[in-house]
Amino acid sequence: MTLDTPMAAMDRDEISKMRRSYGEIGLRESDLNSNPISQFQLWLSQAAENPMVVEANAMVLATATDDQPTTRTVLLKDVTEAGFTFFTNYNSAKSKSIDENSKVSLLFPWYPMERQVKILGSAVRISGEDSDTYFATRPWSSQIGAWASNQSAPLASREELEKRWAEFATKYPEGSQVPRPPHWGGFLVIPTMIEFWQGRYSRLHDRIRYTKGAAGWKLERFYP
Repeated sequence: MTLDTPMAAMDRDEISKMRRSYGEIGLRESDLNSNPISQFQLWLSQAAENPMVVEANAMVLATATDDQPTTRTVLLKDVTEAGFTFFTNYNSAKSKSIDENSKVSLLFPWYPMERQVKILGSAVRISGEDSDTYFATRPWSSQIGAWASNQSAPLASREELEKRWAEFATKYPEGSQVPRPPHWGGFLVIPTMIEFWQGRYSRLHDRIRYTKGAAGWKLERFYP
């Protein structure tokens, strides 16, 4: 079979039979850190060390406006007690959605480890200085890409994008200091809820949730 050979479509029965049995590794309250940020950092480190996990810092960002929720994958670039930071084009659809409704959700799906972390919170723009600091650490090609892409805008052809990239590569040659585009920067997601999920046998999964209140983080177990 070659890449051009059409594959037979899966029918409803075949799709419904797709399932796997989860392992015996459990998640007990006594094993968790009282601080969910510290617990997340531990799980992130373990995911990064797992060769089966591709881009452990990849997270699904969900935003919602009045008419439509939307999801996309972005990369976590920092996690502190303040929250979770990612970077993007401020003219993009995700940024416009956040400007309209700052409430967002993040999901880290570490499938090979039978784990996921769900986070609810509000997204705010970080300072220009902090965005400058991170932008300076990006590879030159990625810096040029930030200038070349009118993210989320219609694009007539691949050639048009590559032409724009070449133009900015000429303007800011490799080895020169590339300034951060004014339309590009970071968001900090300030969490109000962090839930840790561990797959278990018979679909009796472990779900333990931290909810932030006036007195700090409250930990509770939920039905799967």
